Amino acid sequence: MRLLHTSDWHLGRTFYRESLVDAQRAFLEHLLTVVQEREVDAVLVAGDIYDRAIPSLDAVALFDHALNSLADLQVPVIMISGNHDSPQRLGVTSRLIERAGIHLRTDPATCHTPAVLHDEHGPVAFYGLPYLEPFLTREEMAADKPTHEAVLGAAMDRVRADLATRPAGTRSVVLAHAFVTGGRTSDSERDITAGGIPTVPAAVFEGIDYVALGHLHRPQKVTDRIRYSGSPLAYSFSEAGYAKTTWLVDLDADANITIEAVPCPRPRALNTLTGHLDDLLKDHRHEHLRDAWLHVILTDPQRPINACAPVSLAPFSSPSPPRTAAPHTVPPTPNAPATAPNSRSPPVSSTTSEAATPPPPPNRTSYAGRSRPPAATTP
Repeated sequence: MRLLHTSDWHLGRTFYRESLVDAQRAFLEHLLTVVQEREVDAVLVAGDIYDRAIPSLDAVALFDHALNSLADLQVPVIMISGNHDSPQRLGVTSRLIERAGIHLRTDPATCHTPAVLHDEHGPVAFYGLPYLEPFLTREEMAADKPTHEAVLGAAMDRVRADLATRPAGTRSVVLAHAFVTGGRTSDSERDITAGGIPTVPAAVFEGIDYVALGHLHRPQKVTDRIRYSGSPLAYSFSEAGYAKTTWLVDLDADANITIEAVPCPRPRALNTLTGHLDDLLKDHRHEHLRDAWLHVILTDPQRPINACAPVSLAPFSSPSPPRTAAPHTVPPTPNAPATAPNSRSPPVSSTTSEAATPPPPPNRTSYAGRSRPPAATTP
């Protein structure tokens, strides 16, 4: 059976206030193309489908298009809710869409009830474990304490108990949204330490043929059979150094696996520039960054006044610049929303009070945005 493992779509997310709707749409079209051209038997989506508990209309439209397209292709989908999703809202139509082959698991009480698919070698049981917030799911999971390891371990005990009742030779796949020990992070994952130690050991998944993980945005393997697909798009500059991928997983009759990384389309290059403002503006070596998203760190002895305005005159700029962030003196917030100034993270262009953050060094100014900011901004 051939599986396509993806996760962390974060539909509706922005990149430093820059809309990613078109880039997310391009990824979903790419996913549909891979499903058809590579003859995928099932698609696995390991959580964080949306970026917010109450997603934007654009995000809902993208999700609806993806589900309808996969249903039209008659390719089964197994997906779970992540820590960014509202499990109640996301799962409200789960029983209905299951009739179309879309198996959405958002309720911890059903994590041991698999979606069973068949190929020429027999059954494959897919167990979807939604994100389990320790304090909210401890009682439901009958865990001995409210920790990530305890609730996920209890859920996996139920999975193994159900798997033991299945016919001999049943292969098993688990989807989970968690921070597994050994995983490497980026700057764009939401902290889940509210439930104590955020990590869980890989040993909790013992006995499972393949574990499709979500939550960490870097594609990586914990073991040969336990992997993160990562997010399909970069959501912070810390993700500039590696390609975004999905995993194509072949599961044979004896549960041996063969895995291939399938690159995702990249909307723009990411890069970081450091130096004096005048030097950066005059350096033609940056011509190739004309269409990149840039994180600019200025090292002028004194902070330049209205530093963004001259960048539009740079040799690698264009005459019709889009909106971008103003210069700031704190590290940029990767997911600052364009229309929600009272949300969890302030917009990049917001002024940060001295009481909220320590004073910045006098000779370092950070700027995050495209390489073509507008000529008129507020410092």
